[in-house]
Amino acid sequence: MSDITGAKIGNTIINLVQGDITKEEVDAIVNAANSSLLGGGGVDGAIHRAAGHELLAECRTLGRCPTGEARISKGYNLPAKHVIHAVGPVYRMHKNARELLAGAYTYSLKLAHENKLKTIAFPAISTGVFGYPMREAADVSLGAVVNYIKTHQPDFELVRFVLFDAKAFGIFQTALSQLVQTYDDLDAI
Repeated sequence: MSDITGAKIGNTIINLVQGDITKEEVDAIVNAANSSLLGGGGVDGAIHRAAGHELLAECRTLGRCPTGEARISKGYNLPAKHVIHAVGPVYRMHKNARELLAGAYTYSLKLAHENKLKTIAFPAISTGVFGYPMREAADVSLGAVVNYIKTHQPDFELVRFVLFDAKAFGIFQTALSQLVQTYDDLDAI
């Protein structure tokens, strides 16, 4: 069953794609941000470049964001209407990295829910320069999303994970497959 690319819980589809998150036509994309929210490398830099200078200007008004939390802005030149800037942990710096990574996903979903957003796309937060091991990150992130949906029953239609390369995609596929086997109310699609 490790070749699944999607699952459904309630009315929410969770799916996996390999691609470029800046191209996603969803209500919100999630930025793997640093605490300054002022751009950086990897996904963060790509989102800031694609959105244009207005995103940086708005982020300056948001202030800093603690690790494990998120802030929301407009999407500007992106196909997505909003950007949710989630700050994940630097793996070797935080003793409670697992809780902080789960918090970044949960806080992002909370903001999406509060803003009545129906579709959201996540990258693999903290797995680039922040050094979080991809396999562990897949388990934490998918688990946090499923737990949030089970607990809060939001009106999300789609929660997508946009993975940068085939290796990350395969790791997330395996993790999603294992979650489907664990939860009775999570069905492969």
